Amino acid sequence: MSKTVIKVENLSKQYKLGEIGTGSLSHDINRWWYKVRGKEDPYLQIGDANDRTQKGSSDYVWALKDINFEVKQGEVLGIIGRNGAGKSTLLKILSKTTAPTTGSVKIKGRIASLLEVGTGFHPELSGRDNIYLNGAILGMTKREITRKFDEIVDFAGVERYIDTPVKRYSSGMYVRLAFGVAAHLEPEILIVDEVLAVGDAEFQKKCLGKMKDVSVNDGRTVLFVSHNMAAISSLCDSCILMKNGTLEHVGSTAKIIEQYIMSGKSQDGEVYAGDIKYEQENLYVKFEVIRTKNQRGVVSNSFAINEEICLEMVYSVLRDGETVNPSIHILDNLGNCILATNNADSANTLKDQLFNVPLNKGVYVTTCTVPALFLNDTSYLISCFLVTSFVSEMAIAREVLSFNISETGEMRQEYTGQWIGLIRPKLAWQSQKSIL
Repeated sequence: MSKTVIKVENLSKQYKLGEIGTGSLSHDINRWWYKVRGKEDPYLQIGDANDRTQKGSSDYVWALKDINFEVKQGEVLGIIGRNGAGKSTLLKILSKTTAPTTGSVKIKGRIASLLEVGTGFHPELSGRDNIYLNGAILGMTKREITRKFDEIVDFAGVERYIDTPVKRYSSGMYVRLAFGVAAHLEPEILIVDEVLAVGDAEFQKKCLGKMKDVSVNDGRTVLFVSHNMAAISSLCDSCILMKNGTLEHVGSTAKIIEQYIMSGKSQDGEVYAGDIKYEQENLYVKFEVIRTKNQRGVVSNSFAINEEICLEMVYSVLRDGETVNPSIHILDNLGNCILATNNADSANTLKDQLFNVPLNKGVYVTTCTVPALFLNDTSYLISCFLVTSFVSEMAIAREVLSFNISETGEMRQEYTGQWIGLIRPKLAWQSQKSIL
């Protein structure tokens, strides 16, 4: 049985808002006076939740509040959540670059952290010197670092610039070398924040492969924060979902990703104008209602795999002469677009194409039907668009609805596992004896 290498208990972190943001002398003295008298910190009883979308009433905010979880040796734990959820603050506490306000963190083993570009690097030193500096910080001997040196340089692909001060490196080169150092200098725990987004696609793939390798083959623990759900899905054994500084859910990667993707989406099969957010302002076309219906015409967000799905878009045209082409994207629960279609797809002649005809002011309805036995049994998202003559005036309702497809067993026999593939169409097959 794997031993626990990270144990987080009742962890909280409080910050003071304002121009300084780190507190004030009067508050520090007040805290000290309460402490010497054996009383609780008076400022722990106040503070707003870490919700960046709402105005608070207190000068204090809880970046983290009552976080509890454990990580086993060799586990790859994904940490996901919206911007401002507290992910980076949590990693900074785990890597000991900042201290918690309350609670405790127990860690067994050396930690290597890659929290932002160039973490732990001295800009005036060369790449070579920084490799030895980081190794020394991790408690390694010069001989141990030298043994890994060539492997780090080869992985980072910066051999030509290894004796150049890192202040002259590009952000991509910085990340390459920093990750190479963090991954190869044999830490028991590797903490990686979103910095891999700086690198190119080839290097990101290389990094993900290395993290998987150090976990599976070397038994090291990896904590990985990313907004790339495909990377989280392929790498992580389990995940935690954070929201407004609190830990919302802990569980299997697939389950937590689905909860993350679906959070904030309409769960009842329809959304009205007041709840639709646009990327542009001063639009002349706007959605009134977007809804999904089953084949009986009932609004729903849950469908059997052998059931048609009708997507209905009701929209207003606010000036005469506007041309509109309704369009939808269907995305999987990782946010990948698997299908894009628009009103022109079903038009037989130019005359049938409503989007080419100038419309008068008024309300219009467009429907699109997804056939039965087409999508797989999982969750999906819908983005809707009203494409006009000018792209800058296009109405975009991104990931505005979610719906689920349920298994009926119609296409299965003894197999009961997850059916692979983003879609599952029922295609026509024919077999006969060959004449050869």
